[in-house]
Amino acid sequence: MENVLDIFEERGFVEQVTDRFLVSRMLEKRVTCYIGFDPTARSFHAGSLLPIMALVHMQRSGHRPIAVIGGGTALVGDPSGKTEMRPIITREEIRENAVCLKEQLARFIDFGEGKAIMVDNAEWLTRLNYIDFLRDIGRHFSVNRMLSAESYRARLETGLNFIEFNYMLLQAYDFWHLFKHYDCRLQMGGNDQWGNILAGADLTRRMEGEIIHGLTFPLLTTSSGIKMGKTHKGAIWLDPEMTSPYEYYQYWINQDDPDIGRFLSLFTLLPMDEIQRLRRLQGSDIRKAKEVLAYEATRLCHGKAAADQAQKASRELFGPDASAASESVPVYRISRGGLESGIPSYILFEDTGLCKTRSEARRLIAQGGGYLNGQKIKTFDQLISAKDMEDHSLLLRAGKKRYMKVIPH
Repeated sequence: MENVLDIFEERGFVEQVTDRFLVSRMLEKRVTCYIGFDPTARSFHAGSLLPIMALVHMQRSGHRPIAVIGGGTALVGDPSGKTEMRPIITREEIRENAVCLKEQLARFIDFGEGKAIMVDNAEWLTRLNYIDFLRDIGRHFSVNRMLSAESYRARLETGLNFIEFNYMLLQAYDFWHLFKHYDCRLQMGGNDQWGNILAGADLTRRMEGEIIHGLTFPLLTTSSGIKMGKTHKGAIWLDPEMTSPYEYYQYWINQDDPDIGRFLSLFTLLPMDEIQRLRRLQGSDIRKAKEVLAYEATRLCHGKAAADQAQKASRELFGPDASAASESVPVYRISRGGLESGIPSYILFEDTGLCKTRSEARRLIAQGGGYLNGQKIKTFDQLISAKDMEDHSLLLRAGKKRYMKVIPH
């Protein structure tokens, strides 16, 4: 079987690795690896997909992934990549979030007997005795070396508090703990975690005399400079109740042309020769590659049935019969009484979330970007009422790609 490090490099997963030769040699045999996920929200977002997909590739290559839910480290807050301290959330919130994240990870990774492990670092971190921790663990850390880490250096200008300063020690302790109890020899994470990963490898070397390794992924942005997983409406969530499968599909199909090949490599499991074929498509044919990306990404996250439905809805809305509306399109429910008397179009566009504000809605419609049932809305205050319904609903469109089905109740 192909070495998973070669797969990572070919697909664009690798930013840094502790020792490429030794890691490649190590991965010739079955290895246990881990990635940590702090449960600071009830859902992952699309920006979390890179580490999740890395665990998928590890498992497909015969290795054993450990997904660490950071119930303990979330009580402290990781300063990496942040210009200010993360909000401290309660243990109850952390527990609730962790349950949701575990369900989402199980869509991507098989946690069957011996195939993968899911643990919560609160199980060991919250039981630590502080004095013993300082004596046994803290003595191995150089403050000067810690301050040279990018995650701390960047925060010194805005202020780094003591609780955050402990984060590196706790993550290093995680790596050592997983090595001791699960023979975990590889930690992976975003490139902002490089200093924390090295700290864990160094701690294990000092305490156990063993060499363990780290690998980091690039911090992704789109070609337009937007952070991965963000849109004008906010984060793209993996929870279908927070971002519907249709909206998830639309997020991927609307990516910029220069990003499609890269995202096919990172966020699908298609063979690389097929991805290279799709990369070569030019002009209007790029739409076919975008559709493949959207379908495969949605299928991995939400399953085949949801991907089929989202694809069908997208083809109906953006195909020759653009007035058709599938049940997969996002729905806004409105009181029948309110619709009977009529609502100015710019107010309805703001109420449905197609525009953030009424002034934005007025501009959109004035510039010819607002549509009702496939017809351009003539004026920003054009009344929309029950008389405009087709098949017991209204279909609003903002610009070329954002739809909302309005159903009275």
